[in-house]
Amino acid sequence: MKYDILLFDLDDTLLDFGMTELNALQHTFGEYGFPNGVKDYLESYKAISKVLWDDLEQGSTTMADLKAERFKRLFLEVALDVDAAAFGQKYIENLGKEVHMIDGVDEMFASLSGSRFALLTNGFKEAQYGRVNGSSLKGMFEAIITSEETGFQKPQPQIFEYALNKLNITDPSRVLMIGDSLTSDIQGGNNFGLDTCWFNPHLKENTSGIQPTYEIQAWNQLMEIVRPHLIEI
Repeated sequence: MKYDILLFDLDDTLLDFGMTELNALQHTFGEYGFPNGVKDYLESYKAISKVLWDDLEQGSTTMADLKAERFKRLFLEVALDVDAAAFGQKYIENLGKEVHMIDGVDEMFASLSGSRFALLTNGFKEAQYGRVNGSSLKGMFEAIITSEETGFQKPQPQIFEYALNKLNITDPSRVLMIGDSLTSDIQGGNNFGLDTCWFNPHLKENTSGIQPTYEIQAWNQLMEIVRPHLIEI
């Protein structure tokens, strides 16, 4: 076995975050009496949220600040009188109820039985645990490590150090970091000295200068990397 410890990202790697986000926002706006909230405010929200998540990757904001700040900025921009902190908490609760598996995930885990799996995510602990436990991923991971609980986020090296310590890993060459984000999953793994695998199902062009060790477009390709000796030639 080339790699026996696999670190997975969650959002847009194992679970579809686009659908999760859309449904959770729709439910939350609806609960606050804005049934057209997604239609009216989604574009503004996504632009604000992207800036703050980029800030998080750079270490210039925190998970606690991000939770309310994105809605505070949105409500100021669109002139809505809504408690941003309460709205943000309700949104996190609704995120945790949404489970949308990406094609091929269940089959991939079945094909790699016997490997050690862990989850390394920049998401909110409440939402991520809720989604994992509400899906076929429940019980799959030896550890679920979130940036909220560690105080660090990918690509910061401290979250990778935390993960390897928690898993009692002393040989990084046994570990493969797998995720869809070049700037957090791949850059973070590269910086920490881990081999990395970029999950790129939509064939995005890589203009970042960040180079993964491997690139796959579908989950059935991961077996060829992790256990190449089992692939018939």
